[in-house]
Order: sequence, then C-alpha cells, then structure tokens
Amino acid sequence: MTRVVDSSWFYWAIGVAIGLPIGLVVLTEIRVALTRRGSGLARPVGLIRNYILPLAALLLLLIKATEVPAQATPVRILATVLGFVLLVLMLSGLNATLFQGAPEGSWRKRIPSIFLDVARFVVIAVGLAVIFSYIWGANVGGLFTALGITSIVLGLTLQNSVGQIISGLLLLFEQPFRIGDWVDVTSARGRVVEVNWRATHIRTGSGLHVIPNSVLAAASFANLSRPPGEHSITVATTFSLNDPPDDVCAMLTRVASGLPQLRPEASPSSVTTGAGEYTTAIPLRSPVDDATARATFLRWTWYASRRAGLRLDDVDDDFASAERLERSVRMVAPTLRLDEEDRESLTPHVRLTRYGADEAIQTPGTVPKRMTFIVNGRVRLIARGKDGEIVPVRTLDEGDFLGSSTLTREPVTSGAYALDEVTVLQIERADVEELVARKPLLLQEIGRTIEERDADVSRALSAATTD
Repeated sequence: MTRVVDSSWFYWAIGVAIGLPIGLVVLTEIRVALTRRGSGLARPVGLIRNYILPLAALLLLLIKATEVPAQATPVRILATVLGFVLLVLMLSGLNATLFQGAPEGSWRKRIPSIFLDVARFVVIAVGLAVIFSYIWGANVGGLFTALGITSIVLGLTLQNSVGQIISGLLLLFEQPFRIGDWVDVTSARGRVVEVNWRATHIRTGSGLHVIPNSVLAAASFANLSRPPGEHSITVATTFSLNDPPDDVCAMLTRVASGLPQLRPEASPSSVTTGAGEYTTAIPLRSPVDDATARATFLRWTWYASRRAGLRLDDVDDDFASAERLERSVRMVAPTLRLDEEDRESLTPHVRLTRYGADEAIQTPGTVPKRMTFIVNGRVRLIARGKDGEIVPVRTLDEGDFLGSSTLTREPVTSGAYALDEVTVLQIERADVEELVARKPLLLQEIGRTIEERDADVSRALSAATTD
C-alpha cells in the first residue's frame, strides 16, 4: 500500500497549510505599513490578502490536493471569481500607481474621472470576455462583432449628440477652465458652476447660462481667472476741458487706491485719452468684485471731484451756498467758542464739503492739515492692530470733529470713514491757530480731546487683543 507521504496531494496540502498563514501574516504587516504612510497601495494589498490569496489556496486544494477535474463546475465557479477579483486588483493597482499620486498639473491629474470610468468599463468587459472564453469555453467573438455593428449604427444615428459628448470629453481633458473660474464667452460672462458631458453651466448676474460644449470647443473665450492675480477693470470718466489733466489723474488714482476690492500690493493708474476723457485701470482680486468696485469708484469719484474743485461731467458744484455755510458755522460755534464777530470773520475762510458712504476721511498715521467738523451724518473712528486688522473705536455724530492734532502737527492714531453721506466743515490750520491764540480755553479743550481719543484707541486695541 502506498504511503501518505508518497502521494502528490500530501505535499500540496502541506504547502497550502503552511504558506497560507505565512502569506496572510506578511500581507497584513505590509498593508498596515502602507496605511500608516497613507499610500494608495494599501487597498490592492488588502485585496490580495482578503480575497486572492484565500481563493488561490482553495483552488489549489481542489485541483491538486483533492484532484477534482478542472472542468468541474465548482472549479470553474471558483476560477471565475478569482479571475474577477484579479481584474479588480489590476484596476485598483493602476489607479493607485498612476493617478492617486500624480503631481498637480500633470496630464495624469488632468484626466477627467469620466475617462477613467470608461477605461475601467472597457478593461472589465475585455477581462470578463477572456474569463468566460478560457474557463467556460464561451464564444465571445460573435458578441464583439454584434456590439461593433451596433456601435456604428448608433454613432451614425446620434452623430450630433455624440459630437457634443466628444466635445465635452475633450473640453474636460484639456481643462481650459475649472469650476469657479470666471470666463467671458460670446453670449455670457460669469462663473463656471458645472461642466458635464454635454454642456457648461455659467452663472451670470442675469441667471444661469447653459452653453453646449460643442459651441465652446468651436469658439474662442477668455478665462478671466487665469493667470490668477492679473485681473483688472477699466473705468472711463469725463471732466471739463478746463480741469488740469494732472490734477484729474491724481484724484482718480487716489480714489481707486482706497477701494476695498483693490488687489493687495497692486497700484491703479489713470491716463487721459483726450477731449476731457480719462481711463482708470483698477487691479482687483477677482472678477466677482467687478460690479461692486466699479460702482464704488464712480460714487467716490463724484464726491472727490467736488472736494478737489474738479468738474465731473462738466458740472459745477453749487453745494456750498452762503446759506449752508452760515448755518454750518453756527452749528460749530459752541465747540469753537465763537461769538458773532468770530463767526463773521471765520465764514469766508471755511470750506463746506461732503464724503460718500464708506469713504475714508482720515487715515491713521497722517498729519492733518485742517480740522474737520461733522455737520451732518455719522463717522466711524477706527484703529489698526499690529497685524493690520481694523478695530472700531467709536462713532462720531453731528458737532464732533476730526484732526485734533492739527496744531501739534503730530500723526493721528485713529482713522475715520463715513458710515453714510457726511457733510463736514473744514477749517485750515492757520485759521485754527489764530483762534486758539485768542482763546486759551479752546486750546485746552483740543488737548483734552487728543488725550481722550488716544485713550479710546488704546482701549479698543487692548480689547481686540484680549478677544
């Protein structure tokens, strides 16, 4: 009688009994190490450990140890499952090695997911055909022929729709824009919110525009978000021909420099184009700020041109009438301790003007050349922290004043901007000096105001630092 050790199945059984546990332990350690490193290969190794290695061991036991014929149905079923898992392993391994670790901006990173899905479907279809042909002896040649003929018929029937899909796939692959970019096409200008096989969705101020990808692929368009940090707008204005061009350009540039939408570390510029027309180039952070920046610039220019004595749109400013001047001087008279004679002598030397909402009236660190009294409106005092953040200090109303350090010629510690339209009365330094020379108590009150404002700024900065 033949001994057990002389049987071929014995060595296969011993090999599977020893090799399977050792393989499981080794693969477990490898998978744990890959998981700790965050590697994409951890999933393929897990597939080998959990499915392929046990299935392969079971298949060897059936064929070699128990000597079940390869044509038996259990063997074929097991081989089919093993082949399908090997297909999944191949797809997972290719995805982990080629695409998950692809550098940003490379062709592997730019491939749309739809291309990968189609490629996976083709690989799975071919793999299953090979499995059924090799293991089950199925004739798959006729099936591929039928599918090819059907594809040709469908392609001819749906060539317009297929053409749009192909255009969409090519557009996705090239990626001339991404979700969130601002584009300017023939029929729309706005932000890209969706790109699918057939069309691109662009959100504009008037709604959502859906543009077929075939139209985009056949036309030219501008991507306003690329390269980043180079977007700007151009605003045209008109002034009187008698206004000095240099003064107009300086005023326009100064207004544009104060816009909150201005791109950091960028400078606007203004030039004259002749016939009283001027163009101001304003660099912005993003196209989303275009409308707001343009509206704010034009609104502030209206106020700034009147303060500078320039005639925007060739229109004179008649706001500072004699009646308004007299009424404004009477309003500030108690603060300056003015009597009737003082009011009459001071009125010809004061200036009545306006600021628009959110416009800066006083900048921290500057030395004021005049005192500014609030006649109408509200003004917010602010300070700047160490890292440049804006800290609110207090709100000034009618009768309050700015520029208290005009006489001392010291930089102000606080800034100020208009909360709404603000009317102010401005008195030059020389006229203020003449007043305090005759009124010592007024000088003491101005000094006390400087100390109070500095204390308010210190408290506001301390509170902001504590928070």
